[in-house]
Amino acid sequence: MKLGIVGLPNVGKSTLFNALTAAKAEAENYPFCTIEPNVGIVPVPDERLDLLARLINPEKITPATIEFYDIAGLVRGASKGEGLGNKFLSHIREVESLIHVVRCFEDDNITHVEGKIDPIHDIEIINLELMLSDLEIIDNRLQKVEKLAKGNKAYSKEFELLNRLKKAIEEGKPLRSLNLEYDEINIIKNYGLLSLKPVLYACNIGEEDLLDVGKNKYVDLVEEYAKKEESQVVVFSAKIEAEISQLSKEEKEIFLSELGLKESGLDRLVKASYDLLGLMSFLTAGPKEVRAWTIKKGTKAPQAAGKIHSDMEKGFIRAEVINYKDLLECGGMAKAKEKGLVRLEGKDYIIQDGDVVLFRFNV
Repeated sequence: MKLGIVGLPNVGKSTLFNALTAAKAEAENYPFCTIEPNVGIVPVPDERLDLLARLINPEKITPATIEFYDIAGLVRGASKGEGLGNKFLSHIREVESLIHVVRCFEDDNITHVEGKIDPIHDIEIINLELMLSDLEIIDNRLQKVEKLAKGNKAYSKEFELLNRLKKAIEEGKPLRSLNLEYDEINIIKNYGLLSLKPVLYACNIGEEDLLDVGKNKYVDLVEEYAKKEESQVVVFSAKIEAEISQLSKEEKEIFLSELGLKESGLDRLVKASYDLLGLMSFLTAGPKEVRAWTIKKGTKAPQAAGKIHSDMEKGFIRAEVINYKDLLECGGMAKAKEKGLVRLEGKDYIIQDGDVVLFRFNV
């Protein structure tokens, strides 16, 4: 799971990334490492793990994780190599989704590269560069496919799809707004089309707006824009998050409580990112480890078992399943079995978010 943090210069992109890494590095039992200066692995906040750990008292707790890439800044003309455009575009092809940081604060001490605060204009600059890059790829592919499409059903379908994509871009529509079918996405999945990637807009507001986001006119504009393309929006203050990231767990809870917040903007961002990718977690719980395992929504039991080990998928027999809430209420697996709350599920069972699962297998 790789998400790229993108945005124009001076919007708070790197501050967000640094806060993410610093905030997670201090969590005692959470795995965190920095692979490169611009890549960080961040755990997905999941209170279910803590609740189960209190019940079971395992040797360790292992949450699900997401990789965040702090991608080079973008300026107008990046698709033609302006600024760090080529680096930006090459890195962005490697990620599955985008966190687009948008400046929604005013500060005379921080220069805006476009000379004014206009979040929609900023969004459209990046969207345009992504679409121009896609258009070049599509045009090149069309030249190759056009001749092959005559008398060939597969290439004919691809040719029609590419023309549809080209038309959308020429109309100023990012490809993600087309809601392509599964088989259509499979046709173009190896092309590295940038505007096809799902986006989460992260509105960076001033600390003075944090307690009353409704007063921020820029956030309203971004939410309206995102609604049209069915994207999500998370509001945060990079400056505040940077301060929170330096606090201990106890100090963080007190700080958030004083602000009247249940969780930090970073926690909401990570959770929203997880959801953006269509992901969920099932849980395993034993004396050695309580752990969250990441799977796509709709994953069946054998494939979920394969996330733990390939042998478990090959030799899958059945899954013993209980919802984590039922397990907590029973006070343990033995009592839950007595009450008949542990179900035996076969290979067609679709794992649900929050399932605590024990896989039975034979190899």
